[in-house]
Formats: sequence, C-alpha cells, structure tokens
Amino acid sequence: MRTIDWVDGAVEIIDQTVLPKEVRVLRLHTVPELVAAIQSLAVRGAPALGVAGAFGVALAARVHADDPQALTAAVARVETARPTAVNLARGVRRAAALLPRGPEAVLAEACAIRDEEVAASRAMASRGADLIVELCGNRSRLLTHCNTGGLAAVTLGTALGVVFELHQRGLLGGVIASETRPLLQGARLTSWELSQRGIAHRVAVDSAGPFLMARGEVDAVILGADRICANGDVINKIGTYAHALGAHRAGIPFVVVAPESTVDTHTPSGDRVPIEDRGAAEITPWSDAVNPAFDVTPHDLVTAIVTDRRVIRP
Repeated sequence: MRTIDWVDGAVEIIDQTVLPKEVRVLRLHTVPELVAAIQSLAVRGAPALGVAGAFGVALAARVHADDPQALTAAVARVETARPTAVNLARGVRRAAALLPRGPEAVLAEACAIRDEEVAASRAMASRGADLIVELCGNRSRLLTHCNTGGLAAVTLGTALGVVFELHQRGLLGGVIASETRPLLQGARLTSWELSQRGIAHRVAVDSAGPFLMARGEVDAVILGADRICANGDVINKIGTYAHALGAHRAGIPFVVVAPESTVDTHTPSGDRVPIEDRGAAEITPWSDAVNPAFDVTPHDLVTAIVTDRRVIRP
C-alpha cells in the first residue's frame, strides 16, 4: 500500500494522524486540501513530501489551467506548506518546470518523482543493510527515531527500509523505536509498521536513548533526514541530535539513510536551514512552549550517510 499516490484524478494518502487505531485513506481534490494534509502531518516524511509537492502542482495545473495568477499562487502555497524538508520544495519546483507543457506533462513528471522514490527505497535498503553488517556484524541491535518506513517514503522507507531488509536476511538482532515527542511518530507509526511485518521491537521514551546506548543495549543508531546540507550536517526530527551525542559517547555508529533527493548542495550548513516551530498547542494547552520540529546534527557526529546511489562518510 502506497503512502501517497495519484488515483482517478485525485491525490490519495494514508492519513497518518489516525494510525495505528485506524487505516484511513483520504482523497484530496484541491490544493487547500493537500496543504492542510501536509501541515497537519496527515502526510509526512521527506520523500513522501516531495511526491506530495509534485502532485500538488498537478492539482493546481488542472484547477487553474486558465488562470495564471491563481496557478502561481497555488503552486507557491504548496511549496511553502512546510519550510524545513528540502524534498517538498524540490518536488514542487521540478513539477512546476513542466507547467508550460500543460497539466498532463506535470502529472507525468509527478508520477516519475513518485516512481523514483519507490526505486530509491529499494536501493537504500540493500546498501544500508550491507553497511550495518560491515560496521556491526550480524544480529545488530538498532535504535531508530521518528518514522522512516513506507509511511514516510511512499513504500518500504529509508532507515526503516534497512531494518526490514536486515530482518528479511535474518540478520536483525533487535529494534528500539524512540517514541518521538510530541506526536509519537515512533510509538505510533514506526511501531505499527514493524508490527505489520512481524518484527519484534521495543518502544523507548526519547530521553532513554543515550542511556540505553551507554548500557550496551544498542549496536548502532539508524534514522532518516529531512535535509542533508552540503557539509554533511543533518536536519531531522527533534531528538536526533541527542541520539547522535549518545552514540558518539558510546562509540557506536550513527547512520543516516536518505535518498539523494534529500541532499541539498545549495545549503552549505545546518545553521542556514529554517527550523519549523509547531507552536505550544501540540505540547501543552496551559503554558507557553518552544516546539521545534527538527534539530541539526553536526556532520562530525555522523558515521555515514546512505543514499540510493552512494555511501558518504563525512
């Protein structure tokens, strides 16, 4: 089942806000509906957001084919729906480049982006599994953060795709999924995806990760990215930096798995990336709060970055 797809003139997504209690498919016919789905995290994950951005342009091209001003505004609205993950803007711009050729050309390009992400997931799973075996040997015990499975990447996934591949090879020693505050993408989504594949795992509160590493219960940390800067700095879900520090102290590998579409050579370092703050309401209704959705992990804490084309060792 694909996280996001184009079906009979509309964008269909799995609504990630209601998992694991319910598997609900939403049909999105308009740009406002798609933008709302992106901002509410009904669809999320860097690769899936890139596909969503491209499909958003396809929707705009159909609805506003005779109104250039409205078309431009709709495309801009999709591109800016969330600021941190590079894939969203990249998918929008790539599809928008085909606007002069008409709606069908835009849709074809958006579908090509979807298919490329599906292929990228397969390549990352194989390459990443080989690297984990190289770094840690067989039966590795892995800690992962946020959600990096098919829900984040159309099918299979990025870091969680590597976990699935190791499980299929009989080389997985165990999985700890960080709960991922404040919306519990790890406890809800990653745990659900692991359960769907029959993979035994444990959920841990985010702050337990570094201690579990220090206690020798983790052989490697493996997670995804929403943007990888030119110098190798990694932008990912808040809590990633703490896990990187814990892995560094424990002397275990810290491996990032993300497609080439997440590598942003135009942004030199992490301090240049706008970090989305999602406001206090997600945390507490009775106090002001700071709620950054992402953090920056410096490249010198990263053991390796696995893409669908290569392994980078910063």
